Amino acid sequence: MKHLSTLGSLTLLCISSLTIMVGSIVAPALPSIAQHLGMEDFASLLITLPSLGVVIFAPFAGRLIDKYGAYHCTAIALLLYGALGLSGQWLYGPEMVFINRILLGAATALTMAGSTTLISQFYFGHKRLAMMAKQGMAIELGGVIFLFVGGLLALNSWNQPFLLYAMAWVFLGMMLLIVPNKYPAEPVTTNHESVNTPQVSLKPIFVTSCIAMTFFFAGFVVLPITMEHSGYTEDKIGLFLAFVSLMAVITAHFMPKIYVRCKEKGTLSLAFIFYALSHCAYYFGENPYILILGGVFSGIGFGLSIPLLNHITVERSAAKQRGKNLSYFAMAVFLGQFLTSFLEIIPGDIQSIFAVVSVLAVLYLIYIQVLFKAQPTR
Repeated sequence: MKHLSTLGSLTLLCISSLTIMVGSIVAPALPSIAQHLGMEDFASLLITLPSLGVVIFAPFAGRLIDKYGAYHCTAIALLLYGALGLSGQWLYGPEMVFINRILLGAATALTMAGSTTLISQFYFGHKRLAMMAKQGMAIELGGVIFLFVGGLLALNSWNQPFLLYAMAWVFLGMMLLIVPNKYPAEPVTTNHESVNTPQVSLKPIFVTSCIAMTFFFAGFVVLPITMEHSGYTEDKIGLFLAFVSLMAVITAHFMPKIYVRCKEKGTLSLAFIFYALSHCAYYFGENPYILILGGVFSGIGFGLSIPLLNHITVERSAAKQRGKNLSYFAMAVFLGQFLTSFLEIIPGDIQSIFAVVSVLAVLYLIYIQVLFKAQPTR
């Protein structure tokens, strides 16, 4: 096996698209779904609980991948993802729904880490970076498509958005038919570079991944409230959030070229500059043009951060530890998503959250300058 076919690459990207959207599938019909599942008082947890499940089970997912291999673990994860996702519509009451959503997060952790490990096994060097960028695009594009289709399905019945979880079984079939279970050996030059590259702790990378996702997802949590207060209807809010995700997809496409020119420190610095600018724009977002500008900045921030941090995790991990480290990366990303649930405790009105996040982004930008100060140029 010399390389992965185009259809094989597409299959891995399709699998990756299932990750971030695991909770947002229910968003278009959230009030109705919460009522039918007996979750009226915990509606927002239907979206965020899978993230908590990822955080809890990600370390176990990594160990499974390192022990049994990414291919078999990803196959099992997709099987469970579809079963747990579909069955959610037939449950009732907080206890059963909580367990279901958290276990769905566990399947998501294994899916995300497994698919990324598979990508790292078939691609090397700059091709790997390009594929990681495409994976970032696929993750966000999945959010755009599944949110849109979920909204259409919700017009027919409250439970039809749950049918989208069955796409995991479609992608499982594609993987078994198209993606080989054997992958090429890593080139000697790549291994040599890996051996001689100074070993840097991945903890700062995981922390940065968590912070970046918190800053990005904060808009998805707070904007529906602030935009509603400004008179925007639900369909316009949904279109705007899809627009933000689309900007992330476009930026992720160009990220490898920006990385070649700006390196790790420069690219991540740009990402957090744009995160700060986006929330500043959201704070003054009653003007629609400023709001759109904020959406552009937010999408750029994601496209320059999460795909690159994913790539850094792979590049700095020994082959035997990639499963574990990628599971920690998944945990960091979803922890950032889950932490946005606590933004409402920030003092002041809901609009002030944007100002606080903007200031925090500037402070983290300063930290990045210190974090990468002593690291070699890449």
